[in-house]
Amino acid sequence: MTAGQQSPGRQAASDFHVYDTTMRDGAQQEGLNLSVQDKLHIARHLDDLGVGYIEGGWPGSSPKDTEFFALAAKELDLDNATLAAFGATRRPNVAAADDPLLAALRESGASVVTLVAKSHDQHVLKALRTTLDENLAMIRDSVEHLIGNGQRVFVDLEHFFDGYADNRDYALEVVCTAAEAGAEVVVLCDTNGGMLPHLVTDVVTDVMRAGARLGIHAHNDTGCAVANSMAAVRAGATHLQGCINGYGERTGNADLVTCVANLELKLGMSLLPATDLGRSRLADATRISHAISEITNYPPHARQPYTGVSSFAHKAGLHASAIRVDPDLYQHVDPALVGNDMRLLVSEMAGRATIELKGRELGFDLTRDPDQLARVTDRVKAMESEGYTFEAADASFELLLAEEVEGRRPSFFDLESWRVSAESSRSASALSEATVKLFAGGERLAVVGEGNGPVNALDHALRQAIERVYPDVARFHLTDFRVRILDQGHGTDAVTRVLIETSDGKDTWVTVGVGPNIIEASWQALVDAFTFGLRHHGVAPLR
Repeated sequence: MTAGQQSPGRQAASDFHVYDTTMRDGAQQEGLNLSVQDKLHIARHLDDLGVGYIEGGWPGSSPKDTEFFALAAKELDLDNATLAAFGATRRPNVAAADDPLLAALRESGASVVTLVAKSHDQHVLKALRTTLDENLAMIRDSVEHLIGNGQRVFVDLEHFFDGYADNRDYALEVVCTAAEAGAEVVVLCDTNGGMLPHLVTDVVTDVMRAGARLGIHAHNDTGCAVANSMAAVRAGATHLQGCINGYGERTGNADLVTCVANLELKLGMSLLPATDLGRSRLADATRISHAISEITNYPPHARQPYTGVSSFAHKAGLHASAIRVDPDLYQHVDPALVGNDMRLLVSEMAGRATIELKGRELGFDLTRDPDQLARVTDRVKAMESEGYTFEAADASFELLLAEEVEGRRPSFFDLESWRVSAESSRSASALSEATVKLFAGGERLAVVGEGNGPVNALDHALRQAIERVYPDVARFHLTDFRVRILDQGHGTDAVTRVLIETSDGKDTWVTVGVGPNIIEASWQALVDAFTFGLRHHGVAPLR
C-alpha cells in the first residue's frame, strides 16, 4: 500500500462518512419528483438506516428546497444523520459575502454545506467563462466564508476524473486549494460516469499524496458505479456518496446500500452505527429500500443486489437440492443480514427438492408421501408447459398443493355460469356488463356487474355475488393486473396468461390464470384470488 493510503480494514463508523444524496442528485432521475413531505419521510428512513449525512437539496435554487430546510429545522429529529445543504461556489468576480446563493446556504440552518466546484480546466474556461486562477479563488473564498459563518464544508469536485485526465496538475491544484481553505473532505466526482475501477484506483492513489481527505461520488454510466466506489475506498477514500436504490440522472448513482453492504459484509468495515440493542442497521436495508421506493413511486427493482425480491431467489432444481442440505451453498451471504429472505421459485425447471422445500415454506409436508410429491412435480411441469407460471404466483401454487394434499381444490362457491358483453356507441364510451350465476351458502345467486372493461365487470359481479355470503371479500382489492400473450404467432387466437395481485390492506398475494382469451384467463385468476384470500382469513366454506 502506497504512502498516504489508509487500510479499509476494521474502520470505525465515526472515521468514515456514509453520505446520501438521494434527495438532491437522486431526484434528478427522469420521472422522479419529490414533494417536501416526501423528502421529510425519506430523511427519516435514511436516518433509521444510519447514514452519517443526508443531502437535503440546494436551498436558494428552488423554493421547494428552501422550504424543505425551513421545515426540517422544525420537524426533523435525526438520531444518526447530519443534514447537509448543497450549493455552488461564489460566482466569478463576486465577493462571497455578496453572493445570494451562498447567502441561502448560510441561512439554510444546515451545519454542513457541500459545495460543488469546477476541477476540469475546460469546464472552467468554457462553462464558467473565467480564468483558472479565478476558479481557485472562488473555491478558496467560498470555503473560508462558510467556515467563518460556523458551518462545516465538504467540496464536490465536478468532472474530476475527466479533468485529471486532461490536466492533472490543475486538478491536483484544485484539490489542494479546497483542502487548504479548510474543506473537511474533497470529493472526487465521476460526473459523466465513464470511469472503470482500475482507473479509479490509479487516480485516487495518486491524489491521496496531496494529503487531503478524499471522498468518491460515482455515476453508473459504465455500470461500474458501485465497483468504482469500492475501488476508491480501497485506495484510501473515507467518504462515500451514493443514492438509495441507485437513483440518479441517466443510469443513476452508486447504490448506497450495495456499496455499504459490500464494504461491511465483504471487507469487514464498520460503516453504519449499531442500533441501541447492538443490532446491525443493515438488517433494515431491505425494508428501508422498499419503503423509499413507495415514496418515490418507483417499484423496487427485483434484481437489485441485496434488497431485491429476487436477490436470494432460487429456481433451478439443482440449487434446491443443495439448499436442502445447506442454504449457504448457493447464497453469497445470509439474506437476513440485509433484512431479506431466501425464496424458492416453482417452475418447469423445478425438481422434487424445489417442490418439497416450497411446500414446507407454505406449510405442507410432502416428504411423507413420495408419490404425492412426484404427482405435484409432474403436474407443475405439465401446467407450466401450458403457459402457467407459479414462480410469481405463490397463491395459486398453494391452492394447487391444498388440492393435492386435501383431496379437493378449496372452493367457496359452485359456479353455474358467467357471461360478459360489451357495448359501444359513437355517443357514449364503451361499457361492459357481466352476469355471474353461482351457488354459495345454500342459495343460488345471480348478479350483474358493470365495469369499464370485461374483466372489471367480471370482478364487480363475482365480488357482489359472494360478498353476500362472505363479507371478508369487501377487504380484498385488486392492486395489479398483468397480461402476457404466450404464442404471439397465433395472432388473436393466442393463449393468454393473466397475473392478478390482490391485497387485503395487510398482505398481498398473486394468482395466475391461463386461457384462450384474456377474459377466461382473468376469470381463473380472479377465482383463485378470492379463494386464497378467504382461506387465509380462516373463513370456512358455506355449502
